[in-house]
Amino acid sequence: MSLTAVGVRNAKSGDKPYKLADSGGLYLLINPQGSKLWRLDYRFDGKRKTLALGNSQDVPLAEAREARDDARKALRNGVDPGDVRKAAKARQVVDESRQFKAVAERWFAARKSRWVEGYSDRIWSRVEADVLPELGSLPVNEVTAEQVLSALRVIEQRGAIETARRVGNYIQDIFRLAKAERLVVANPADDLAAALSARPPAKRRAALKAAELPKFLRDLKSYNGEAQTRLALQLTLLTFVRTSEVRFAQWSEFENLDGAEPLWRIPAERMKMRAEHLVPLSKQAVDVLEGLRKISSGDGSLFPAPTVSGVMSENTMIYALYRMGYHRRATVHGFRGTASTILNEQGFNRDWVERQLAHAERDEVRAAYNAAEWLPQRRKMMAWWADHLDNCQKRAESGTA
Repeated sequence: MSLTAVGVRNAKSGDKPYKLADSGGLYLLINPQGSKLWRLDYRFDGKRKTLALGNSQDVPLAEAREARDDARKALRNGVDPGDVRKAAKARQVVDESRQFKAVAERWFAARKSRWVEGYSDRIWSRVEADVLPELGSLPVNEVTAEQVLSALRVIEQRGAIETARRVGNYIQDIFRLAKAERLVVANPADDLAAALSARPPAKRRAALKAAELPKFLRDLKSYNGEAQTRLALQLTLLTFVRTSEVRFAQWSEFENLDGAEPLWRIPAERMKMRAEHLVPLSKQAVDVLEGLRKISSGDGSLFPAPTVSGVMSENTMIYALYRMGYHRRATVHGFRGTASTILNEQGFNRDWVERQLAHAERDEVRAAYNAAEWLPQRRKMMAWWADHLDNCQKRAESGTA
């Protein structure tokens, strides 16, 4: 007797594998583990063969019979149905490699080494959440500019205007890869920026003005919280590196602290753009490090703490500013803006300042070789900056600021 859909559904597993026959060589193989697999026995070129037709949960009885009939038709035409199935799977793999999602995955794999892990994770999470649901399953060569714009409009509608523009840039770059792979002729994401909402005015992080520095430095010197926190703020202000670069600093990154040209060599894996950053250290910065060495082991992390990351919390320094009365008036990241403004106003070469801030280099080839660019000039600039901070503090303490 032929099988029925109810019979397939109610078939129970036993201690050993067994078969339930349908017709034309088709049968259901039931394994002790509970799987129910469609199989087709046939002969080709004098050899007995078996063709796997899928799991009964995914392939209902009617579809299994259709697959059986297709296989028998191939046999009548002198073709091995097993070869037909292999060819179909090969075409499916090729088709999947041409889907937008597959190209996006190749794009991310090729570029993620350029970014620190947290930054790369944010980029891919945006692609996964905002792009792949709309475009992922489409053949990359069939994606239209209208479909890309529609996906970006969804992002805009939730108020994430800047995110929409960034995601648009990611999509544009993904299609550049597709074009290089000869999968598309034109980039449908080109020229879409004009169709997106205008960027809102940039919200700049609160930064101290030059006139506010003296009082701030006096307040920082008298900070009554943890000495480690005060020293972290001082080191950040003297070097104007990013907060994470200070928090995760290791003693092994510092060179020649007792010599004439002390240096902080921040490895590429800890930098936002995956490029090594050299920070020439002033005498005052070395003094801060010596103060830290006295309250730490002088080995491993500069700022060890009982946190998940093993170092000072990302909020420790900003909360210290709040305690000092600088809520909404200053941020730790704002130190970078304060230093940049003052150094540029003092006539220092803008390129020296930008290199010291470790801002991304647009020319990637050039960026790969400029870690030590203008190092002697930057060393003099950083010494001037440290002396300027000392003078500001002295004026505040003398009441002349």
